[in-house]
Amino acid sequence: MPPPETLAVPVHGVQAGRIAATFGAPRDGGRSHAGVDIFAARGTPVTSTTRGVVRTIADRGLGGRQVCGLGPGGERHYYAHLDDWAPGLAEGDIIQPGTPLGTVGNTGNARTTPPHLHYGIYGSEGAIAPLPRMRAGH
Repeated sequence: MPPPETLAVPVHGVQAGRIAATFGAPRDGGRSHAGVDIFAARGTPVTSTTRGVVRTIADRGLGGRQVCGLGPGGERHYYAHLDDWAPGLAEGDIIQPGTPLGTVGNTGNARTTPPHLHYGIYGSEGAIAPLPRMRAGH
């Protein structure tokens, strides 16, 4: 199955037009931003943008509490800085667009920032800007 051309915004109540296009922006340590930050109140629901399988649920590194799903076309969808995970969510679960994954937070290297979701998409060639697909969906 090919990757989806349009995606819903994964943070409840946030419109794609209100999200800043920060993909590729410089970050500390010589990194560049490999996703988009979606700011919302702590505890706002985060849902899957696509169908797939939950690959990992972890609390580690820059992303803090995170979920990674494997979606169509072999793309990995990365949801990071979560305050908490959705109750009962487990690795290997089949997910659909809208499946609850967790809630907005500021874990990992975001602990000094306002609560937000870092959402990234990774294909065989590396990071892919998610915002154009979210804007195409609305």
